[in-house]
Amino acid sequence: MPLLTRLIPSPVVVDIRPGALADLGAVLSDERISHSGRLAVAVSNGSGARLRERVAPSLPGADWYEVGGGTLDDAIRLAGEMKGGHYDAVVGLGGGKIIDCAKFAAARVGLPLVAVPTNLAHDGLCSPVATLDNDAGRGSYGVPNPIAVVIDLDVIREAPVRFVRAGIGDAISNISAIRDWELANQVNGEKIDGLAAAMARQAGEAVLRHPGGVGDNAFLQVLAEALVLSGIAMSVSGDSRPSSGACHEINHAFDLLHPQRAAAHGEQCGFGAAYAMWLRGATEESVFMAQVLRRHGLPVRAEDFGFTAEEFVKVVDFAPQTRPGRYTILEHLDLTTEQIKDTYADYVKAIGS
Repeated sequence: MPLLTRLIPSPVVVDIRPGALADLGAVLSDERISHSGRLAVAVSNGSGARLRERVAPSLPGADWYEVGGGTLDDAIRLAGEMKGGHYDAVVGLGGGKIIDCAKFAAARVGLPLVAVPTNLAHDGLCSPVATLDNDAGRGSYGVPNPIAVVIDLDVIREAPVRFVRAGIGDAISNISAIRDWELANQVNGEKIDGLAAAMARQAGEAVLRHPGGVGDNAFLQVLAEALVLSGIAMSVSGDSRPSSGACHEINHAFDLLHPQRAAAHGEQCGFGAAYAMWLRGATEESVFMAQVLRRHGLPVRAEDFGFTAEEFVKVVDFAPQTRPGRYTILEHLDLTTEQIKDTYADYVKAIGS
């Protein structure tokens, strides 16, 4: 009887603990990612640059590249600068923009990427997607998974707490995204990858149910693991479906309609997930999700972002246009403007002010 298996694209190394950054060079050598120590390290002029003095002694053979921002041009420029360097790997050290630039550049020059995030703002730290600003606004580009993810919880604690809160919202939104995937399966027969769905759902549930908070290393460990699992789930399924549903459509609508006022990705996704759960009739789950988000200091109403109810209604009305072809509770219900207004009023009443 044949034994059927499949290969799962995932990092060779996932190192999440306090003090992990000090051992970065040794980890890459021990895991045969870089024997020679020839590394290209991409950093921002912010958090990554400040960490250079701390990291440089463990990476004596590295060349350092400062990345100006998170645009497609920045990523292409970085790839051009690294060409001919005969490196073993590229290290992205910094926030999400730097890691996405490093992902794209590493893929362009055919090198593995080591992700060393300095915050936990979203699941892009281990996803097979690089999100970069371009002339048309913002684009998502398919790239290989990082070969290694090294997360130093001491460094994470040094970052502004808002970044951790955003990561909480992004992780919890998986729960709503999976429900949207299941809806698409029921209505349209869209195939579900059960393994990807299980990984993403359990990642979200682990964060949702954890009693700890943003200042607790045990909680940060669970959050970091959840974000890594979310990224791997996307690789398993071959797209962003396990972590992106109506919650992310609402997020994208905020970004497109109000680019100067939009909040962090994870903040908007968390709020969008709580509201989407309300729309599908999961009343208790919606209220509990909102309670947890609020406990962690995340917004759960449009007014918490500085938006009016009327502005949010327009965001929800526009949201399905952000991901043509994706079927979620928003496409399923196809609510009128008045219906969106009424459902939002009911949601706000249920969760309390």
